[in-house]
Amino acid sequence: MIHKQYCFLSGLPRSGSTLLANILAQNPRFHASATSGILDVIFGVRNHWDQLAPFQAMIDRDASEAAKRRVLRGILESYYADDPRPVVFDKSRSWLAHLELAEAILGRRARVLVPVRDIREVLASFERLWRKASATRQIPQESQFYVEFQSIEGRCAVWARGDQPLGLACNRIRDALMRGFRDRLLFVPYESLTAAPAMTMAQIYEFLGEEPFAHDFENVVQVTHEDDRAYGFADLHSIRARVEPTPPHWPKVLGEAAALYANVRFW
Repeated sequence: MIHKQYCFLSGLPRSGSTLLANILAQNPRFHASATSGILDVIFGVRNHWDQLAPFQAMIDRDASEAAKRRVLRGILESYYADDPRPVVFDKSRSWLAHLELAEAILGRRARVLVPVRDIREVLASFERLWRKASATRQIPQESQFYVEFQSIEGRCAVWARGDQPLGLACNRIRDALMRGFRDRLLFVPYESLTAAPAMTMAQIYEFLGEEPFAHDFENVVQVTHEDDRAYGFADLHSIRARVEPTPPHWPKVLGEAAALYANVRFW
């Protein structure tokens, strides 16, 4: 089995994580995943281990703990065992909430690329997705928060809730910083990635301790694919081949509602 180095993609939604993953995947040393569920499997095993009576009854608790870590590491290793590339980027916004677990199974400090973006642009992206979808179907959030979804302000407030995609991701980033993990994180602003991709990727390679690689920003072939119907929207994870900046959408899309999020910044 090839000994792999594991890194994580874990940041804000609608902030370029899919684009970044597919740029990284141009390097033949790198495997970059689509949205991954392997952390949820690891998390479930961790939680269930100590509930089992045979493990509770083990006299040597240190041996039980060591075995647990080997099993958790083995889950991650087995998941990517068929891929020959030595560096793996596992994409899940949940990693930021479980960096202690990540470091326990890796046996070293974690390295996390954290895509971020102007919060107003994230909200504008969700608003545009909802308007497109609402013509023919009701997304789960609209069903759950029907009254709030009657206004732009209400829809923004829903996305920013602590149990919804944007609010949960923001809380995870803040908490990782408060837990002292700042040196494990490299924030990758969407605006920088799209306006200055070469400079941004150079910073990423320095952070990772990897040799520089000449990426093609004019033709990014998408190799990560997901059936976005599972998330209630279409085309959540589609990217354009050319890396280029996009004009801000929030002034036109959010209007006065944007004022509530003008000063939200924590990276």
